[in-house]
Amino acid sequence: MDVMQRRRFHEDTVQYKLFLVPTDASTSQQTAEHLPRLLDEILAKVAPLVIQHIWQHQPFHLKCHPEKGDEPAHIGGSTQFGDNVEDEWFIVYLLQQITENFPQLAARVEDNDGEFLLIEAADYLPKWLNPDTSELRVFLYKGELHILPCPTKSSPVGFSRDVVPSVEQALTLLSTHTGACRASPKICSALRKRLEGYPEKVKTNLHHAHCFIPAGIAEVLAQRPDLVAPAVSAFYLRDPVDLQACRSFKTFPPVTRVLASVTFTRCLYAQLQQQEFTPDRRSGFTLPLRSHPQYKAHELGMKLAHGFEILCSKCRLPSSEPDAPVSCNPQWKSFMDSLKRNGYFQGELEGSSHYRELTRSAENFFKQSVATTSSALSQGEEVLRLLQSCNSFDLEELRKQESQLPQEDSDSWLDITAQDLERMLQERSGGRADVGSQNSSSTKQTQPVTGAKEKRKEIEGDKEEEEANYSLVAVSQGMKNFLSSMASHEGAELPWSGSAHPFSFEPDSMSNALDRLLGSKEEELDSDDLDDDDDDEEEEEEEKEEGSTGHDERNGTETLDSLRGYMDQMDSELMGTNIGKSFNPTDYANADVDETEEEIQPLDVDLNLISNLLESLSCQEGLAGPASNLLQSLGLHLPPNSDSS
Repeated sequence: MDVMQRRRFHEDTVQYKLFLVPTDASTSQQTAEHLPRLLDEILAKVAPLVIQHIWQHQPFHLKCHPEKGDEPAHIGGSTQFGDNVEDEWFIVYLLQQITENFPQLAARVEDNDGEFLLIEAADYLPKWLNPDTSELRVFLYKGELHILPCPTKSSPVGFSRDVVPSVEQALTLLSTHTGACRASPKICSALRKRLEGYPEKVKTNLHHAHCFIPAGIAEVLAQRPDLVAPAVSAFYLRDPVDLQACRSFKTFPPVTRVLASVTFTRCLYAQLQQQEFTPDRRSGFTLPLRSHPQYKAHELGMKLAHGFEILCSKCRLPSSEPDAPVSCNPQWKSFMDSLKRNGYFQGELEGSSHYRELTRSAENFFKQSVATTSSALSQGEEVLRLLQSCNSFDLEELRKQESQLPQEDSDSWLDITAQDLERMLQERSGGRADVGSQNSSSTKQTQPVTGAKEKRKEIEGDKEEEEANYSLVAVSQGMKNFLSSMASHEGAELPWSGSAHPFSFEPDSMSNALDRLLGSKEEELDSDDLDDDDDDEEEEEEEKEEGSTGHDERNGTETLDSLRGYMDQMDSELMGTNIGKSFNPTDYANADVDETEEEIQPLDVDLNLISNLLESLSCQEGLAGPASNLLQSLGLHLPPNSDSS
């Protein structure tokens, strides 16, 4: 497939497809008929994981797609995840679970970066695999990552690197040679590490905060907690035209504010909390002093109210005619049956309060992920419709419930120290230990520290241990390894790379070695025809050798004299510069040399290297620069400069 013909994805959008792996007896018609039933089973399986999740922009959505061109019928969808990349990886986890529970399915997932799963395992990929050769080769199958290989001398299985297989060819190879297509253990381990913590990570990624918000917003969020995402996005991406609707607050008057507990994702909370914003005086929102114990709740509520007002100002009031109930959808009954078979209702009696709550959550999930149509309401229209349905809320009753609110979560996770950031960067770089530390940092487990005192003690202890155990010899050795490593037109290979060449190959040396072993072309002549002239040839060869030896000696002497001339000329030119001052001699204490004498002192290359690196790092003043970038790429880490001078 031509690069220009490849489909372009929208920014921050992930696309996923589930294909039926072909069997001997399967046909395209049977596949198309089987997909709708399989879709219901899949949605019922993932519903308990997805229902409580708050999506940043768009939800996980699956539907059946008919056969089109070379692409067979499949189940698929796309999701725009916006600024929250965890939504994208949660979808990868869902696809992994689907392929594990439905082994007849193979999944493909891409975003605007292409095969982003390979980015996580970039240090362990085979040499031939790159963005140009990876198209239609990466699949999730039976819960594991599979990469269609290239044929080799030891195994003819696979497709040549310059061949882009069709979907059917790829699925056939995947089903017939599953073992050969399975990714290496290191690649699979890198992917598992990125997905580590799911599905519990969905709950730990939530943040509960107290907010003073208009009563209408509190009622809407009580029924649809996921609508907090579009409201935060509306505030976060506001413009001056949007703020014109916030001068009067016709939809959510500030006088009805109540204290409520609002559930955010950490990404949404950070977007709302970190924005500096002063409300218009005409809006009716006034904030207490910053020293007030509930200042944060007032500020968060004010920002959230602006987001909801902006969201609703872009929509017209929906029709008063009620929508058809979900039960009228022909897919609803089969979807509910699948939920019951998978134990979604947790044994609750039908009609109980918890059963009704679970049913309402299932209806919301069904509307978003199953029954989405082109005539579906926008998010602002959904807010207005919910506001219509709960127009008779009791303001006094809501204010009485303020004393019963659950405790809000701490937002200390917003603040990280330099050491925390360093650990996070090292974890993201593949968990490589510091080369320069005698005690590997990979053995230190990052555990949550409760309390500011304990955290400070841990940071101080780590700093002392790091400074005491660090050896500059490793920095010098790392630079030497880098300079002696392999390089090509694609760049230098780093010494820590596991894919480094185990040996170097020089074609000219190999060719000369073969010539010496097999004999040159002149030696391949038939010696029987030259028996009579052996003596004459030997005499001639001896004369030639004597002459050539003398000639070589003269050439060697001339070359050496010429080289010495160049060196003397360079020395004379450098004498007038300050370049000599940038090098340090081996021993300063024993350098008892008369200033008038010109004596060449031996140089300590390691000392000069470390001195120049430290000077460069000092000039960077903690910012990114050539020295820090080079050391970081080599897996080397120097502690911060504690000398203020």
